Amino acid sequence: MHIHILGICGTFMAGVATLARELGHRVTGSDAHAYPPMSTLLDGLGIEVTEGYDPAQLDPAPDQVVIGNALSRGNPAVEYVLNRGLRYTSGPAWLAENLLADRWVLAVSGTHGKTTTASLIAWILEYANLNPGFLIGGVPGNFGLSARLGDAPFFVVEADEYDTAFFDKRSKFVHYHPRTLAINNLEYDHADIFPDLAAIKTQFHHLVRTVPGNAKIIHPAEDPSVAEVLEMGCWTPREDFGLGAGQWQARLQADDGSCFEVWLEGQCAGTVNWPLIGNHNVLNALAAIASSRHAGVPVAVACEALAEFQGIKRRMEVRTRVADITLYDDFAHHPSAIATTVAGLRQHIDNGRILAILEPRSNTMRLGVHRDTLGPALAKTDLAWLYQPPKLGWDLGTVAAGRENEIQIVEQLDTLIDTIVQEARPGDHLLIMSNGAFGGLHDRLETSLRKHHDC
Repeated sequence: MHIHILGICGTFMAGVATLARELGHRVTGSDAHAYPPMSTLLDGLGIEVTEGYDPAQLDPAPDQVVIGNALSRGNPAVEYVLNRGLRYTSGPAWLAENLLADRWVLAVSGTHGKTTTASLIAWILEYANLNPGFLIGGVPGNFGLSARLGDAPFFVVEADEYDTAFFDKRSKFVHYHPRTLAINNLEYDHADIFPDLAAIKTQFHHLVRTVPGNAKIIHPAEDPSVAEVLEMGCWTPREDFGLGAGQWQARLQADDGSCFEVWLEGQCAGTVNWPLIGNHNVLNALAAIASSRHAGVPVAVACEALAEFQGIKRRMEVRTRVADITLYDDFAHHPSAIATTVAGLRQHIDNGRILAILEPRSNTMRLGVHRDTLGPALAKTDLAWLYQPPKLGWDLGTVAAGRENEIQIVEQLDTLIDTIVQEARPGDHLLIMSNGAFGGLHDRLETSLRKHHDC
């Protein structure tokens, strides 16, 4: 079967492409923008990707078109599909119909930490020789790819609350019917499709309604929004986790979260020494350990696995070190994620400075929803640069008001790079945060730093 994927370079849709290829289908696709790591992954799989949405790519007609949720009516390829009556579906529906029906699905939901937690679960199951399948919105270092079929029964999926497609406005995760559901946390996000937090809670309760009574829900012990969702009705046994509350608890042995004890029902069940940092990642680990235990993996084995976890592309990934200046790439784009990422790095380093570089690229950020919380999220940085892209829709200067010495607004990438290179000194930690390519900033900045310090 020939499957053509519109919006193929999104993390989820690239995963669908990978799985369809592994099932033996001929896979092609198109996207408006392609950038690593997904563009690199697709190229390595030999999947032909067309730039743009010219309807010519659909002639001759494929057997099925899978349409990503970034596409809407008016897109020329979408209009062609509808006008010609081509067979089409969404990514989540394709996944559910072709892969998940007969699998033990371990789904990871929540505003933050989905990619990390899903990657941790997949690696724990792999370490336990269970060879899971997975579809993750990132590239775990232990696997080097974002999706694979694996062996039955286990399949790990990152369960996103974003809408499914222009023709299916339900959240993606209602398609997955998990047997193990982890809910990491719940905050307001995706302001382009949800009017308020209450609307998101409704979608999460729709997810809870799909979980069988003989399954398991893993959730935080101290998240009021998650608690409200579960109070709407829950028919599934639950286990909760936290740093100071819950059936599962972590007791830090290192302030930066790189070592902690795992306690279950008041008993120490194991110790984790691992390369990740930050309390948020400790919580991600607890959710992963609890989820894996539900699938039959002993806690001690899960702790051993985490010691060998190799991280994820674009999640506090160390890109390079130049003249004792460390350059990180991180996907954080919500104030809560930004704050926890910075806090974790602050606990980890000794006396170095944290210089943050942020691109407000997400739809929610571009709408200005976070204008009042973005500044406080950067409070633990020594200096932060905010890139004001064209047509942002609001003035980032409001974030820097009264803090011009700590937060600077830059409108040109060349100026931003020059400013950072002149400011950075040995011992600094440069933290680039964006959920996109950031105009190639990562490579350009590394090149400029090397040139500057070679001179």
